[in-house]
Amino acid sequence: MSEKPREKLLESGASTLTNSELLAIFLRTGGPGMPVLDFAHYLLSHFGSLQAVMSASQAQYASIKGIGQSKLCQIYAIAELGKRFYQEQLLCQESISDPSEAYYYLVSQLAHLEREVFQVVFLDNRHRVLQAQTMFQGTINSVEVHPREVVKEALRQNAAAIILAHNHPSGVSKPSEADKKITQQIQKACRLFNISVLDHFVIGRGEFFSFAQHGWL
Repeated sequence: MSEKPREKLLESGASTLTNSELLAIFLRTGGPGMPVLDFAHYLLSHFGSLQAVMSASQAQYASIKGIGQSKLCQIYAIAELGKRFYQEQLLCQESISDPSEAYYYLVSQLAHLEREVFQVVFLDNRHRVLQAQTMFQGTINSVEVHPREVVKEALRQNAAAIILAHNHPSGVSKPSEADKKITQQIQKACRLFNISVLDHFVIGRGEFFSFAQHGWL
């Protein structure tokens, strides 16, 4: 492959590379009759975003000439490394001074999923992360959440505060009336045990909604 993306990375830093250039470094070789940079650009255009490239299924890749098992494994490994990086970063923080500090972790875990998943980040009284946990899993457009189970787990973790998050597979992060209602129910249940609900993030594709930022908590 061309050395240019790697030379650019070493000279100017990884942040200066485009998505196509970064992807090309991992792919190493292109597709049939296509240089690796062109191939990387083609994948991004075909799927629509870097996130979509990383989360596409094997079936979706089956029609892409030049993507064999080796390249597919590389793509999936990169995606998983990203998730684990943000998870480790979140757990290693001394404390969370603002709920938005958990945003990148939550996006890495939820934005690509095809079904709704409800996660809770449990924090101690100094807002250090105790655990980030998937509590409920649902369908393509809904997830059944039980406030009692959230409180029960918070008490088990000896948590003083929590951050809620769930995804909208549709890609649109606007909260539904059900989202508002369940947030209020969880907040009410948590108050009985002096547990603070710091935020509820609704994660879409390339967008998110924060209940705290909109004054809904």
